[in-house]
Amino acid sequence: MRFLPFLLIILLLAFGVFYYLTVWSYSDGERAGTISKFSRRGYLFKTHEGILNVGGFSGETGSLVPQNFEFSVKDPLVAEKINEAVRTGQRVTLHYEEKLARLPWNGDTKYFVTKVEIIDTGNRYGFPNQGYPNQPAPQPTPVEPQPVPQGEAFDTTNAL
Repeated sequence: MRFLPFLLIILLLAFGVFYYLTVWSYSDGERAGTISKFSRRGYLFKTHEGILNVGGFSGETGSLVPQNFEFSVKDPLVAEKINEAVRTGQRVTLHYEEKLARLPWNGDTKYFVTKVEIIDTGNRYGFPNQGYPNQPAPQPTPVEPQPVPQGEAFDTTNAL
């Protein structure tokens, strides 16, 4: 009988440590960039894994250096939105939580994406939307020529 309370305390302590390491969020934040890889993989537990190309600039060499952010996704609706961004080549902002530990059935990384925002890159600087990668750019609308009146003389004194 004295063993039962001791076992209960050990189980509660183990559950508390398990919760702290896997469910509680150590940090959260946002990263923006282009999804360069997104797949569902795993031998026994299939999880959604991806790589976000954040981009970057090297201060030492003065050149662009790709910076990748590896992440996992638990929510199937978030995974579908990321797949949409991969198909269209759009930039995204990923909202993520970092866990202290990971479990094999949750994903390969400690970073779990909880929300995705697709960034509208069209008309950002006042330029017309040139389309997204892998999509045709919008074609300009043709302008119909105006008829020139017959028999009238043109005044060329104010010409450029």
